[in-house]
Amino acid sequence: MLLRIHADNPDPRQIKKVVDCLKDGGVIIYPTDTVYGFGCDVNNKKAMEKLCRLKGIDIKKHNLAFVCYDLSHISDFTKHLATSAYKLMKKTLPGPYTFILEANNAIPKLFKNSKKEIGIRIPNNNIPREVVKELGNPIVTTSVKDDDLLLEYSTDPELIYEHFGKLVDMVIDGGYGEAVPSTIVDCTQNNSEIIRKGKGDITPFL
Repeated sequence: MLLRIHADNPDPRQIKKVVDCLKDGGVIIYPTDTVYGFGCDVNNKKAMEKLCRLKGIDIKKHNLAFVCYDLSHISDFTKHLATSAYKLMKKTLPGPYTFILEANNAIPKLFKNSKKEIGIRIPNNNIPREVVKELGNPIVTTSVKDDDLLLEYSTDPELIYEHFGKLVDMVIDGGYGEAVPSTIVDCTQNNSEIIRKGKGDITPFL
């Protein structure tokens, strides 16, 4: 299913369709403020396993991230957050950044890797944020970008649908996406460190 939603002012009825799909264990492809991403309900084990099969990844070895609505979700899944890291996130979110934080025991068992870390995203895009708000908990995110595919597959929602439409339950067309992924910032140590430079310049805030 290809569902068109306007990012500036998402239709609540369309958002509900997405949420219903997620609650039913669906895997979706949706827009962010960077590249398009695969997503599913973080609490649905079968959906998580399907997403990992689609991406060909081992969840115990691969660091997936959560999309949250705002900073209030973060304390549910992370240990004590340093004041400096919290201030950094408050200044830069919503935005094109993924923050790696130390996970607590509340994260779903499927996520518990040896590093005990979790990625947090609050994208500057109303579609995923409104979906998360309506769903009531974060969704998992991992980018659609694939080195084996043409660049357009990660930016043009219609081409994404052509390629992945039969593999996922819903593709959300929120307009053209970016070709550059998020900047990843490791906040598990005393000093926050950029471990992947992507969209957005966070350097002035470090």
